[in-house]
Amino acid sequence: MTVAHRWSAVQPWLSLVVRLAMAGILIAAAIPLLDIPQSIIAVRAYRLLPEAIVPFVGTMLPFLELALATLLLVGLFTRWAAIVWLVMMAAFATGVIWAWSQGLSIDCGCFGGGGEVAEGTTNYPAHMLERAGFIVLGLYLAIWPASKFSLDSWMSPKAV
Repeated sequence: MTVAHRWSAVQPWLSLVVRLAMAGILIAAAIPLLDIPQSIIAVRAYRLLPEAIVPFVGTMLPFLELALATLLLVGLFTRWAAIVWLVMMAAFATGVIWAWSQGLSIDCGCFGGGGEVAEGTTNYPAHMLERAGFIVLGLYLAIWPASKFSLDSWMSPKAV
């Protein structure tokens, strides 16, 4: 069995694991943010967006995360979902870099909470490592979106 043949056998299963992990991460991030006032506080803490759009972003973010999680769970438009994930991760990483560069001490609000915290309690390097890992997941799925048990494969059976 050649390496290419082994890869073609393993890749759809690995993509399934990555797809479900990304969906789980999004659900874990979105559920606490369904506390919309807290979500708005988390977005505001970055001091990156104009105040006029902070309530909109804070309100819509958890719903966008849940919609994207749903697409990933069912495996529909998987490559596009991975690209949206990558754009979101780039935005979140930019926010963390901004807060860090501005000397802000905030809870990123990534999995609930958010807002200003006591100085010295924020671990920005750990947040950046986490984002890097999330970006790796998104890149993998953008490159190899075909996965088992997906609507994409059901609609185009030759893909997997």
